[in-house]
Amino acid sequence: MDTALGMSEEECLATVRGQELRSGQKESRLLSLIERNGEFILGVLATPDAVVSRPVPQLSIPINGNFEIVREADEALLIDFSVNSFVRVRIKGEKAPELLLELQDDDRTQTFLTQLKSAQQQVESKVTKPKAMEPLAPMTPRGPVPIPPQRINKTANPVGSGVNPSKPAPALPPNHHNSTTTNQTKTDPAQSLASDFGFEDSFNHALKVEEKKNHQNRMVATREPPPVPPLPPRKASYTPSNPLPPAPVPKERSVSIQAKENSFNTKPDSFRSGFDRVDRPPSWCESPTTNSMRQTMFSSQAGQREYLIKHRLGKKENEYVDIQTFRFFTGTWNVNGQSPDSTLEPWLSCDTEPPDIYALGFQELDLSTEAFFYMDSSKEQLWVEAVERSLHPKAKYKRVRIIRLVGMMLVVFVKKTHKNHIKEVAAEHVGTGIMGKMGNKGGVAVRFVFHNTSFCIVNSHLAAHVEDFERRNQDYKDICARMTFHLLEHPPLNIVKHDVVIWLGDLNYRLFMYDAADVKQLIAQNELKKLQEVDQLNIQRQTKRAFTDFMEGDINFMPTYKYDPKTDRWDSSGKCRVPAWCDRILWRGNNVKQLKYRSCMELQTSDHKPVSSLFTVGVKVINEKRHKKVFEEIVRVMDRMENDFLPSVSLSQREFAFQNVKFRQLQKERFLITNDGQVPCHFAFIPKLNDSQYCKSWLRAEPSEGFLEPSETLEIFLEVYVSKDSVTLLNSAEDSIEDILVLHLDRGKDYFITISGNYLPSCFGTSLETLCRMKKPIREIPITKLIDLEKSKVSFLMVDGASTEDKPLKIPKEVWILVNHLFTKSCDQEDLFQTPGLQEELQSIIDCLDTSIPDSIPGCNHSVAEALLIFLEAVPEPVVCYELYQRCLECAHDSRLCKQLISQLPRAHRNVFRYLMAFLKELLKHSHNNNLTASLIASLFASLLIRPPPNLVSRQTSHERQKAIDFVLGFLMAGDEE
Repeated sequence: MDTALGMSEEECLATVRGQELRSGQKESRLLSLIERNGEFILGVLATPDAVVSRPVPQLSIPINGNFEIVREADEALLIDFSVNSFVRVRIKGEKAPELLLELQDDDRTQTFLTQLKSAQQQVESKVTKPKAMEPLAPMTPRGPVPIPPQRINKTANPVGSGVNPSKPAPALPPNHHNSTTTNQTKTDPAQSLASDFGFEDSFNHALKVEEKKNHQNRMVATREPPPVPPLPPRKASYTPSNPLPPAPVPKERSVSIQAKENSFNTKPDSFRSGFDRVDRPPSWCESPTTNSMRQTMFSSQAGQREYLIKHRLGKKENEYVDIQTFRFFTGTWNVNGQSPDSTLEPWLSCDTEPPDIYALGFQELDLSTEAFFYMDSSKEQLWVEAVERSLHPKAKYKRVRIIRLVGMMLVVFVKKTHKNHIKEVAAEHVGTGIMGKMGNKGGVAVRFVFHNTSFCIVNSHLAAHVEDFERRNQDYKDICARMTFHLLEHPPLNIVKHDVVIWLGDLNYRLFMYDAADVKQLIAQNELKKLQEVDQLNIQRQTKRAFTDFMEGDINFMPTYKYDPKTDRWDSSGKCRVPAWCDRILWRGNNVKQLKYRSCMELQTSDHKPVSSLFTVGVKVINEKRHKKVFEEIVRVMDRMENDFLPSVSLSQREFAFQNVKFRQLQKERFLITNDGQVPCHFAFIPKLNDSQYCKSWLRAEPSEGFLEPSETLEIFLEVYVSKDSVTLLNSAEDSIEDILVLHLDRGKDYFITISGNYLPSCFGTSLETLCRMKKPIREIPITKLIDLEKSKVSFLMVDGASTEDKPLKIPKEVWILVNHLFTKSCDQEDLFQTPGLQEELQSIIDCLDTSIPDSIPGCNHSVAEALLIFLEAVPEPVVCYELYQRCLECAHDSRLCKQLISQLPRAHRNVFRYLMAFLKELLKHSHNNNLTASLIASLFASLLIRPPPNLVSRQTSHERQKAIDFVLGFLMAGDEE
């Protein structure tokens, strides 16, 4: 009532528009963060557009100890074409219904949620009233440290050696600061905003949210060269127009302690990736909003100081941790699409003492067509329930996280008595099917911190077939390179940046012995050691081609593949598979001891036998008293040295030249940075003046920021990689291999690093019209001619032919060469367009097409097939032009309208579409050999031929994707009259 009477002091700090999801419907809402008489309230306004014309109900949720906001898991699909521009959050509060809201993904919502969290922290700080000099919540730094604050209104220094940064321009007055955002707020306070904000204050609630949605079939970002570490996004700093003041922090202590150390700070299992994302190695990509969250957090000296203290605490970890031993049970089982038909206790409860943690991986959970494409699998819940019924009866367990990608599922449980010591939970997945987009093979992973030790559990299903061990190696490298975890207060973490990694799954490595009878005879004679000498995984590890740093225990059990289902008999089918140890468990890390490594012959559900490994792991447990002492000493030393010294570094090299840069071919250079000063320092590559990112899209530095102790030296790699997103501008000479990196030292100088090089044009990323006018390979055409061809393509779009001697080709010769190879040599190739090519062969094919008009193409059929898909993905204007995208979706239901639309395409596009449809229809006539279906082909090619315009990518819905698939499917199922 007080508010209505105007008697309270109330200030609206921020607003954001969203939609409430209720019973499958979406209703507009306006969220407001309100400060009223010193207390914070989240206001939810219904029908914000009608607020002027009529009264509207208002929901006020007090921000107190009962207030929760958590990130809702995203829907996962086999094919994901775009970066999801919306984020869902679930809100709970006192005397209020639970709300599920959908917010748009942009910086202003980022600020809104940051302010909301700041309000929560202020409320909690009032309740807890921490004492001065209270130590930080213990946390060991994992991997590279967060991106540093970016500076606003900085004047760029001249290129050259490091110089003192110029004096910053005076800050704008509060009412003018960040004027764009401020003006928007005044004119349209309910403007669509967004965030990628994931924090959870409730263990149980985090589990509830994550159980709601699991990863289904998914196409993930493009398969690329061998492992590359994560690329921090090159975001400029963002200052909210009306920020909440941070809680006061005594000089002697660092800033805010994490509110609830036992909460799970989770990210939804679905991480955005796909056809329309950057096609660099996906580990180059990172959630931009996650990173801007980190930038917001570290945009003050207090934030930098807190993280530096954490960094130094990590260096002194041995002084305040004790090692305590815990039991970890890990298991893997390929269930061959079957449902559970018996108790799993012989597998999961076979030890006397209950384990502290379970990590269980399944493969081929569901082999149905529905599971492979869009729908959830009913078998997932059946297997989860079977597992929960069979956990050790002497202990009670809590589920930590579950994640699934098609048939791969990983579930982690912890004893209830330990649940408060699990934190920083995240889950991710990587598909390694064709172009890295098909989720039938790949890996899923869960990472977490237990006490003060970080763990990463990976469950993978690698490429099949006896002879394809190199593809299995490539799958392993892809998963290592692309599996990146994103946490709010951490830089991106890859698999190896954990104290302990346990890798399990159907790794599919077979034996280099091809006679099943010989193998079975050695098994009958218990000559397992002889067989292990020809085990592919052992040989790949010994020759350092895969799993080099991992350990595996002695195998004293029979091969776990392949049996007749429901029996213990070896495979008696016509294929008569050679027995092999496909199902394996490996590990890396210190203080890990394997107690048991075994199979479970009692379970006969599948053609595989389940495998388990019991470990004891020495976990770092913090001694609070010693931790506090180390913390206080670090703070004292920092206070003293910060007053006496400024940071300084030296660089071993500042100019780099990259020669003959090619499409999709990674080049690396390196230099050393040394802290030659007296104090620890923090460095970071920062955007130049008026730039939003620290380098061009084809370049990155790894690591892009970090901490250095005095006299410490760090190696930094500069990596150049031309993806589909940068190739077109380089081909047309609108961009060049030239850039300047600014290496900034907090409280110190800026250093300038010069990048130069030459680029070799590629037919990949060149328009169809331009390629049709090239009778020679692109490398034989002068760059000036290429530029002229690109500029003149507009007039070419309008004509159906040419009367000159320079009459264009009907389709690009490169398309004809690739398709003709597949048509003549690959129609009966098993799993065509489902098995990925080999990276070396793909690069050879690209070079071959760029430099010659070959009679034959190097590489296997799978590599040629993937090269065709990469070509179509890189075309700057898709085959169905952007301007016809919407009409394409609208006419997908009518074959006559579809044909009319194709007839209206520019000549080159029209011919390529018809040529491809004729080829794909021919492939489907051989489906009994190549295992292709019309649905699979339509799903794969629709994502390449019918792409939404760049401004609509983030808004594309699953319904629109299905319409595009239906459009292609109509042509595939039509008769041969055309």
